[in-house]
Amino acid sequence: MALADAQAEVPGTRARRIGLTGAPGAGKSSLGGHLARLRLASGQRLGVLAVDPSSPRTGGAILGDRVRMDDLVDDERLYIRSLGSRRTGDGLADNLPEMLDLMDGFGFDEVLLETVGVGQAEHAVRAQVDTVVLVLLPDSGDAVQAMKAGIMEMADIFVVHKCDLPGAQRAATDLRRVAALQPPAAQDWVPPILLTSCAHPESIAALSQAIDQHQAWRAQHAPEAGLARARYRLRRLIERRVARFVAAQDAPFFQKSLSAQADAALRAALPREEA
Repeated sequence: MALADAQAEVPGTRARRIGLTGAPGAGKSSLGGHLARLRLASGQRLGVLAVDPSSPRTGGAILGDRVRMDDLVDDERLYIRSLGSRRTGDGLADNLPEMLDLMDGFGFDEVLLETVGVGQAEHAVRAQVDTVVLVLLPDSGDAVQAMKAGIMEMADIFVVHKCDLPGAQRAATDLRRVAALQPPAAQDWVPPILLTSCAHPESIAALSQAIDQHQAWRAQHAPEAGLARARYRLRRLIERRVARFVAAQDAPFFQKSLSAQADAALRAALPREEA
C-alpha cells in the first residue's frame, strides 16, 4: 500500500507506538510479522518501520526485514517501510521522528518499529515509542548483556524468543531473578518476561495481550513522553545539519581554530532566519 493512499480523511490522530529491539538474529522480523498479523486481525490500521544497519563504509543497507511480511503486503490496512540507519550512532534512522509523525498524520492506529542493537539503541527507542519490547535469544548471553548494560530499566516487556531452543527457561529464570532485585513501587509497571516462538501462536497472543496491558497502564499512570520526544527530535535535527556542513568543508576550513569551526557548524545548524 502506498503511503499517499493511506491518508485518513481526518489526519492528526496519535498512533500507539510499539518498539521491537534486540540483537541481530534474535528473530525480531519473524516475531514482528506474526505480531503484525495478529494486530491486523483486530481491525487496526498498522504501520511498520523496520530499521536496518547501514554500512559505515559504503552507507548501504540491505533493507530485507519486510521479506518476513510478504504475505501481508496486499492488506490495505498495512504499510511497511524499511529504513537504513545511515549516519546515526544509536541504530535508528536519522529521519525516524519525521516518519513517526507521518504515521500519526496518516491516521494509523499503531506503529510497529523494529530496530537493531543491544545498548545505545534501546535508550534511543525509549524516547520514540510507548512500549519497548526487548527480544532476547536463549543461551546467547543476551540476558546477561541486558543486565550489564542497564537495559533492564529500558524495556517494558521482555521476550525470550525461539523458546523451543535449549536454555530458554533458564534465560527467563535469570531475568526474573535480576528483576526481583529491583522491586517496583506500588504504581510502577512490572515488565512481564515471556517466552515466545513463531511455531506457537498462543505465545504471540500472550505478547499482544501484554502490549495491550502496558498501553492501558501507560494511559493511566505514565507521564506524557512528549518532552523527551521533542528533545530527541531537535537533537537529531541539529546532528544532521552539522554532519552535512562538516562533510562539505575542505582543508582550509579545518585550519581554523576549533572554536571557530564549532561556531560555524552551530550557525549552520540554525534555521536561516535565526542564523
